[in-house]
Amino acid sequence: MFLFESIPWYSVLMWFVVLGGLMLVNEMARRSKGFSIAIFLVLPIILTFTVWRKTAGPGSSVGTWFHWAKVYSALAGCLGFMAIRYIKKLSTNKFMLAFPAFILALNITEAVIRDFQCSNLNGLVDGVVMVGGPWNIMNGIAGILNIITISGWMGIFISRDKNKDMIWPDMLWFWIIAYDLWNFAYVYNCVSDHAFYAGAALLISCTISAFFIKKGAWLQHRAQTLATWMMFVMCFPSFVDTSMFAVKSSHNETALWVVSTLSLASNVAVFIYHYYKIFKYRRNPFKTEVHSDLKAYKHIVASNNEFSNTLNA
Repeated sequence: MFLFESIPWYSVLMWFVVLGGLMLVNEMARRSKGFSIAIFLVLPIILTFTVWRKTAGPGSSVGTWFHWAKVYSALAGCLGFMAIRYIKKLSTNKFMLAFPAFILALNITEAVIRDFQCSNLNGLVDGVVMVGGPWNIMNGIAGILNIITISGWMGIFISRDKNKDMIWPDMLWFWIIAYDLWNFAYVYNCVSDHAFYAGAALLISCTISAFFIKKGAWLQHRAQTLATWMMFVMCFPSFVDTSMFAVKSSHNETALWVVSTLSLASNVAVFIYHYYKIFKYRRNPFKTEVHSDLKAYKHIVASNNEFSNTLNA
């Protein structure tokens, strides 16, 4: 196949199991503060001093600095978002409202650095086959564009329903799709043999949740599904490496070019649109929402029975 080697039926079935499992954990975390504390605070503390020392050490495909940084930054996001959701004073604190944007930018930056680093790597590196090249540079640039089109964090609010979701209405579908294309390209470039699950299933799990289950809460969905996946794969790296369900990348240079080109093109398009809006309407992305005039933005605000602090219709 173009992106991957042969994909047997049981791997396809497992892909849906992974997708469903990630969405299930995310939904349970949305609905239960106790469950969230158990899985995003207590469990990783235990795993850090027991399991991960053995399963995610040097030589493991999940033993690089990136994987350790990613799991803890994702967990920090989950815990920080919980604080915003459940501590009323923090939900209106301008410094705390900047935290979601900071942790998101940090996560993207980690991957951008790794993409640039992998551009000069070839062969088996840390248990993963690397095919470095210009595509890494292209996708790193796409990641930088993705960062500088983050906006509207001062308009974050907590939904009025019993789940108290963290709603970020300025983070709309076009930015999410550009992020997905960038992140899939990153995984495909740098952890290619994990991309079937860590790229496709993981990204689709939070995108489905954001588009069809709880609109406006994409970053919350993303942090919780990412943290869940990272904890799982650091416990069981063989699942994506050597198990019967593992699906290997084709390591095809044409495929690498295509995914990184799509990533860069989509993020250039979002960048142009984003800054066109900023300059046309003279909006400050550090203080107000950029896309508050759009129907999708207004629907998210209205459906959560709340108005953002800086609504600029």
